[in-house]
Amino acid sequence: MQPAKRRKIHHRVISPYQEGSTLALCEQGNGEGAVSFIKYLQAIHQELAKMRNSLAFTLVELLLTFIIIGALTTIAASTYSGYMDRSKSAQAKSDIFLIESKIEIFYSINSRYPESLDELKGQIHLDPWGNPYQYLNIATAKGKGKVRKDHNLVPLNSDYDLYSMGKDGKSVSPLTAKASRDDIVRANNGAFVGLASEY
Repeated sequence: MQPAKRRKIHHRVISPYQEGSTLALCEQGNGEGAVSFIKYLQAIHQELAKMRNSLAFTLVELLLTFIIIGALTTIAASTYSGYMDRSKSAQAKSDIFLIESKIEIFYSINSRYPESLDELKGQIHLDPWGNPYQYLNIATAKGKGKVRKDHNLVPLNSDYDLYSMGKDGKSVSPLTAKASRDDIVRANNGAFVGLASEY
């Protein structure tokens, strides 16, 4: 009787990246199949560990990513906010020029300035921040306490005051007051229209 021929056992590690891989043949009876199978599982475990190490983010990398995204968002938000403020200020200046022209037309027809903006037709009543434009006919104003004044407390205009209270919606007579710094004012009888802080 001839002894049974031993078959060679071929070991091949299956990699997730290799197509057509096959599991090594296991021979039963002498324990070599079990050893081969364990080696096969260890090889797969090592491949998966390599994949995890090469593809995964560490906690530090994730934190750095979130910090960078947060910083960029903050910069973008402040830039956008500044742009919107400048845009609204420009719109308020444009509105004041338009109201001023309507006031001058009213004056040419009636030989007097209006007592309020309600006397004008087709009037813009709200500034870009949603507050009403402020108007004061200086010739008919009772007392001069409400008249807008510069840093020397000299009145800004001799005909009428016209202004927006700005972003904060607050204003007081002198331009040097904190509440008035963001106002969009008409000064020098219309020769200047702009931010109170720039006058």
